[in-house]
Amino acid sequence: MIDYLLKFLAIYVTCLFKFVAGPILGSAAGYSIFEITIVSVAGMMTSVFLISYLGDWIKTNWSFKVSKKRNKFSKKNRRIVKVWQKFGPIGIAAITPMLLTPIGGTIIMSAFRVEKKVVFTYMFLSGVFWAIILGASINQILSIPIVDKLIG
Repeated sequence: MIDYLLKFLAIYVTCLFKFVAGPILGSAAGYSIFEITIVSVAGMMTSVFLISYLGDWIKTNWSFKVSKKRNKFSKKNRRIVKVWQKFGPIGIAAITPMLLTPIGGTIIMSAFRVEKKVVFTYMFLSGVFWAIILGASINQILSIPIVDKLIG
């Protein structure tokens, strides 16, 4: 039982920073789709919650001095703005698990001044969708005999 909890905790902590790791590590640990979804979404939503509320506190109580001059209109920033203009917060939430991190997606949505309730709702729905899709896909890929032989 302790081994199961330690694996679950390790996958959870990994999902705080990179969502895609949850379904991959969950499948490797032998978790069901339900367990993969729970651990992945829990990790993602913890990051979203912490960044949403801790970010507000940090902005009001700390001041940052950025010395490095950064290009505001980088290729990556332009792509994010294009997604925002076409799809709004739903688009950012949809690409967050696959292309961004939960932290990055939350910061982007906060930068566009999206309400916290909307951020939580869209990120949750996106996390559940991608956890189920990725978990099922990885389990199906691992059940192919040739892949099973390659992995060992």
